[in-house]
Amino acid sequence: MVSRVIPVDPFDLVIFGGTGDLARRKILPALFRRYCAGQWPEDVRIIGAARSEHDDSAYRALVADALREFAPERAKDSPSVDGFLARVSYVRIDAEEQAGWAELAGQLTEDRVRAFYFSVGPRLFGALAGQIEAHGMVTDRTRIVVEKPFGHDLQSARDLNATLAGHFDEGQIYRIDHYLGKETVQNLMAVRFGNMLFEPLWNSQYVDHIQITVAETVGIAGREGYYDRAGAMRDMMQNHLMQLLCLIAMEPPAKFDPDAVRDEKLKVIRALDQVQPHHIVRGQYGPSDGEPDYRGAVGNPRSATESYIALRAHISNWRWAGTPFYLRTGKRLVARSSVINVMFKDAPHSIFGADAGRHANVLSIRLQPNEGITLKVTIKEPGPGGMRLIDVPLDMSFAEALGPENQDPPDAYERLIMDVIRGNQTLFMRGDEVEAAWAWTDPIIAGWQARGDVPKPYDSGSTGPGDAELLMKRDGRHWQGIKP
Repeated sequence: MVSRVIPVDPFDLVIFGGTGDLARRKILPALFRRYCAGQWPEDVRIIGAARSEHDDSAYRALVADALREFAPERAKDSPSVDGFLARVSYVRIDAEEQAGWAELAGQLTEDRVRAFYFSVGPRLFGALAGQIEAHGMVTDRTRIVVEKPFGHDLQSARDLNATLAGHFDEGQIYRIDHYLGKETVQNLMAVRFGNMLFEPLWNSQYVDHIQITVAETVGIAGREGYYDRAGAMRDMMQNHLMQLLCLIAMEPPAKFDPDAVRDEKLKVIRALDQVQPHHIVRGQYGPSDGEPDYRGAVGNPRSATESYIALRAHISNWRWAGTPFYLRTGKRLVARSSVINVMFKDAPHSIFGADAGRHANVLSIRLQPNEGITLKVTIKEPGPGGMRLIDVPLDMSFAEALGPENQDPPDAYERLIMDVIRGNQTLFMRGDEVEAAWAWTDPIIAGWQARGDVPKPYDSGSTGPGDAELLMKRDGRHWQGIKP
């Protein structure tokens, strides 16, 4: 089965911060891969915009270097690289000055999609939005893409939304969270709403609890200043894990429509109870292989910022009342792994007796690194000697199940940027959704600050602080292992 490439309409894409790290690592390689896939019409244009002194030739050289480093498998094809670079140009621009803006406006083509990617810090969002409008670049086919963080708390998120709303309609604003572009994240909806097998069981009557884990092996190198102000709660829990929670817990939307999907996600966030202090575990990683511990990395021996957080959440609605959701994320853990485990309840009565032990089904949805789905079922252990039960996995790795022609699927940025061009906001967060997430997050952070809580130390290369295990053990449960 070969993935079908759906062409897009002609577009101009302007990347503010076009010389920055995000543009080099993610945005430009993603655009190049979509170009190589044959998804573009001939007259697509990519315009880099930044304060650096470059002309078109120098910027194309920078882009070529980025492709060789971050898209090496396709950058070996010189004709493809040359064809892509022919569509690339550069304008020197400062968001807070007038130089360059008239030139940029003059380069845009009338009557086509024009997308502006804000690959810059949030403090510049307002200035960029104002300049775009002031120079007549807003049409009914204009879209802007903004990266997280979408604020630092509820008030800053409201302010940011109000600033953008002063220049663009909500339907023109694409708040990008790359987690939502992952193939398996989208498969959450396909698994739930496309299979009669699961949806009738997707509730508190049959599900004992749900675990969501996003584990990283890396530390915070290169992000020290930002991360020590944010921490794991703001950097990961409030957005990435919140989005996974919404997709796993939401009600079926009436149709697969951007606002229908986002309406149901918003209901989940608004139904979340406040998390009790004894259901929160925070941690900081220790030193490893010559690398400093967290406090050494940020240069603050008294930092109380968490590099790990685990918590138990509850959703007060008819579907999930009484079913706990355990969420955890952290840096410098034993393996890189993002997985959702749906832990079903035991059978109400075992006909095999106490010696058979406890056996419950587990649906594991792996987001990275080996995307796929595993369903653990109970069978008889082969051989004579009575009825001995064991649990075995029914494992579907996407790379294996879909064949070699689908082993290089589009990455998250490829998919999301093309959705921007198509005008499909399904996988992007709406303003009220962002604010609702902060309204739930802020009291949790304010609570541990008022209590003076200090993160627990944990060893680099471990599964996190020991208190996170106790969080589960108190409930008679245990975390599923963090596996590569």
